[in-house]
Amino acid sequence: MKRTAINALIRSASECFGRHGWTLPPNPRWDVTDFGLGHWEQAGLVLVNLAEQPEYCEKLMYARKGMTTLAHCHHKKKEDIISRWGTLQIQLWPGRPGEEMPPTLEVLVNNQLRTVASGGFVELNSGERVTLVPNVYHAFVPLTDECIIGEVSTANDDQNDNFFINPDIGRFPNIEEDEAPLLRLISEK
Repeated sequence: MKRTAINALIRSASECFGRHGWTLPPNPRWDVTDFGLGHWEQAGLVLVNLAEQPEYCEKLMYARKGMTTLAHCHHKKKEDIISRWGTLQIQLWPGRPGEEMPPTLEVLVNNQLRTVASGGFVELNSGERVTLVPNVYHAFVPLTDECIIGEVSTANDDQNDNFFINPDIGRFPNIEEDEAPLLRLISEK
């Protein structure tokens, strides 16, 4: 992923957060990813870690229409995905897509139990949330031009607890330095 694209996405996310009243804490830890596929416009996400504690974490994320967070699950992490601004579409599976699994799953949407077909969708408008337990596969994409997405979860381990269905996916991008970085990403310790 070119540094120019990373810097542009950080600027876009910062502007979107500001327009919608989301003030970041001092020195947040940023991440921008194209999932190692080289096409951030189709598979990409901007993340800002707001809290990273042994028991919990909180993130604020940004995506443009068409930027998909690809199907994955976590074996340990339980999380709430929240539409903080815009409309977010989440696709859900009770097991690994492409393998045998139950025809439906039950998830909490706005703290109310909902039955969703395997591979079905939940749409979240601003302020709405879905609670995802470990081993529920999920993918999400904004339906609005931009979307601010929140995550509140148990401890986060991006290195060892992201299980994508596509084996070619990498959590962090390979960076092509074509201009100076606005800031260092989480992966660039």
